[in-house]
Amino acid sequence: MEKALRPDGKRACTLIPPAFGLAGVNLHTWTGFGSVPYWNAYVGVTQMHGSGTFFDARLSDPTQYPLAAKDGSYNTRGVPDLVTSKLPALHFYQLAIPAPKPPAGSFDEDAAARGKEIFNGQGKCSTCRIPPLYTEPGNNVHAPSEIGVDSFQADRPPTHMYRTSPLKGLWGHTNGGFYHDGRFATLNDVIQHYNSFLGLGLTDQQVHDLVEYLKSL
Repeated sequence: MEKALRPDGKRACTLIPPAFGLAGVNLHTWTGFGSVPYWNAYVGVTQMHGSGTFFDARLSDPTQYPLAAKDGSYNTRGVPDLVTSKLPALHFYQLAIPAPKPPAGSFDEDAAARGKEIFNGQGKCSTCRIPPLYTEPGNNVHAPSEIGVDSFQADRPPTHMYRTSPLKGLWGHTNGGFYHDGRFATLNDVIQHYNSFLGLGLTDQQVHDLVEYLKSL
């Protein structure tokens, strides 16, 4: 069952991650639940009234997923299957969607240039956000303890992990906050979290420059 509030009393809703700039990126939900083809198949079943095929044995766990285990939606075989034949073309199209470029004048170019050096240096951002993917090639998920946040959202999927979300087009989804549940209102808040958690020692000016760089991606 979904819960409306986190243990700290704040909202438990999950922000939908961007669906652009995903070519070469593994796992596409905040919690590393599945890939683009995974969710295409799942949506094809749930939104097409069982007209597709979807299988994930992990969802048969009656303790973690009582509803899916009870109704058998973890193993749906549509007859006729009207969805699966469409999935390859849909996947190809989705991976071709480029991340939008930031509007002219929307960031300070000089500060962004300084911020890039911090991103790849003292800020240690590029240890996880490897350019040009700005996530990790391979299994791009981390335990909550690695990023200094609680496991509430991570415990919803079977991975119990959080995905290293790509950063391209970050300027275009600044409303609603950052992270899987919008817990950080601004990019400054995100950076200050890591500045404290990882002991980066970034000054206010460096944080500002790093924000401008993120806005430029």
